[in-house]
Amino acid sequence: MKEYKLKIWELSLLAALAVTLCIGTWAQGRQQDISSSLVRLHIIAVSDEPEEQELKLRVRDSVLEYLTPMLENAQDPAAAREIIRRELGSIRTVAQKSSEGRAVTVALSQEYYPTREYDSFSLPAGRYESLRITLGEGKGHNWWCVVFPPLCVSAAEQNKALDAMSDDDRALITEADGYELRFRIVELWGELMNFIEKSTS
Repeated sequence: MKEYKLKIWELSLLAALAVTLCIGTWAQGRQQDISSSLVRLHIIAVSDEPEEQELKLRVRDSVLEYLTPMLENAQDPAAAREIIRRELGSIRTVAQKSSEGRAVTVALSQEYYPTREYDSFSLPAGRYESLRITLGEGKGHNWWCVVFPPLCVSAAEQNKALDAMSDDDRALITEADGYELRFRIVELWGELMNFIEKSTS
C-alpha cells in the first residue's frame, strides 16, 4: 500500500486552519467574557424626525433616573439582569409616561451590537444582554450605552465602573499594550458570527 505524504501546501493549509481555530476560540471566549459582564441599554426612536429623536432622549433620561439607583446594589451582572427582569413592567410604565402617547415595547434579551466607542473605552461588535426599549414602530436612529456597570455616565464615573471588570477584559476594551490588534480580532469575530447567523436564519 502506497504511503501518502502531505504536500507542503497541504501542511500550510492545515497550519493556517489550526491557527485560525485557535484565534477564533480565543476571540469567542474574550467576547463572551466581556458580554457576560455587561448589560446594555438600547432605545430606538419612532423615526428620525427631530422631535422623535428628542423624545427618545427624554425617555432615556426617565429610564436611567429610575433604573440607575436600583442597580447600585447589584453585585454582579446576573443580579443586575434579575433586577431589570423583575422591573420590566415598571420600566415600561416609566418610559410610557415620557413617550407622549407613543407605544412602548420593553424587553431584556440577547442583541447584536456593532463596535461602539465611548470616552475612555470601546466595546467590540458582538451579542450582548440588552434592555431594549422601542418607541412606536422603532424606525428611527437608536441610542445605546451600558447600564451595568453604570457606564451611561461621565468619563470619570466610567473609569470607576471599569475597575469592577477583570484585568484581562479591561485591558481588551481600553488602550492598554497590544490593545488594537487584540480588540480588532474580537471585533472581527463578532461581526463574522453575526454574518453567519443572518445567513443561516
